[in-house]
Amino acid sequence: MVALLLYASGSRCLVPAEPDFVVLEDDGRAASNCAGSRRPHNRRSIPSLKRAMASDNPHHVKRRRRVDRERVVRTLTFWLRPEFVLRVVSRFQKVAGFDRSVALASSALTATIPLAIVTSALAAQLGGKATAQRIIDRYELTGAGAEAVKDVFSPPSGVTTSLGVVGLLFLLVAVLSFTRAVQRLFEQTWELDPLSVRNTFNGLIWTGGLAVYLAVSGILHAALGRGRLELSAALLATPVTAAFLLWTGRVLSAKRIPRGDLVPFAILGSALLGAYSVGATVYVPHLFSTFATRYGVIGAVFAMISTLFCVMVVVVGSAAAGREIHGELDRIRRGERPAEDEVRRQWDEVTAQAQSRWDTLRAEIQERGSRRHRR
Repeated sequence: MVALLLYASGSRCLVPAEPDFVVLEDDGRAASNCAGSRRPHNRRSIPSLKRAMASDNPHHVKRRRRVDRERVVRTLTFWLRPEFVLRVVSRFQKVAGFDRSVALASSALTATIPLAIVTSALAAQLGGKATAQRIIDRYELTGAGAEAVKDVFSPPSGVTTSLGVVGLLFLLVAVLSFTRAVQRLFEQTWELDPLSVRNTFNGLIWTGGLAVYLAVSGILHAALGRGRLELSAALLATPVTAAFLLWTGRVLSAKRIPRGDLVPFAILGSALLGAYSVGATVYVPHLFSTFATRYGVIGAVFAMISTLFCVMVVVVGSAAAGREIHGELDRIRRGERPAEDEVRRQWDEVTAQAQSRWDTLRAEIQERGSRRHRR
């Protein structure tokens, strides 16, 4: 969110804020320190004097902290105001967010397993780790969960993993089906005309970029993921994820979406995926072990599709929110920011509705309790 605020602050202030200092112009009038003010002015000694006073006056330091805290609260209430949140939710529902996430997770699983089996066999021949072993090391799987992952990604004994013409054709169909599913996400979110198979070449390019991104992310986690939550690896992978998401939107939309429109989506999506990566280090091992113990090999598949579903919900939600954030930033730059009293009025309405519902629920609970005592 901080990066989005910095991205938007090029021309106007995001929310009404008190100036940190007073600047006197040549005519003696006070000028604001808003980033949108571009008029040249003659700064007198007031800012330096106030900074000196701030270091010596505890009361001024306390007041400065209070002002900064109020500014943070105003910024959060501005971006989380009901009108904006409802627009994001409406955008998410318009693209059928949960259904879209299920479709993306299913397509990803269908394309991932056969491709992983082939790459795992090739990596084993070249002396590298197999895909199953990489997953086991990544999430520190043990017991039934580790065995189930090995069974999923290992070809049956006596079966060759070489690809014929028919096998290569089906593999391409599975991979391109996933790329078109991601492509439709961008087309529906940004309301573009569908390209379908006409964007196949870009889909193949994106598949190669996805493989490179997964390899780089895996290297980062293997080299830096020594802690319990792998925070260092997640932090370093976040800018890589942001660049990949930005490039994904450009390639799969055939460059019909401007790069600047995708920046909020890339920043928000990379931050949320980084947070999910940290949580997955604790959640995924338990998920694999539980499902594999209950259902065997198919339990590992259930765990994989559950993990992919969570990832796709983050991607779809970030796309919907990124689209609305960019629109809001455009309105801010044009000076169409809602007034402070309007934001406060929206929050007052939500608070009043929540208080009313709580009073009604409490009255119902008390009435049921009185009925039980009468019996």
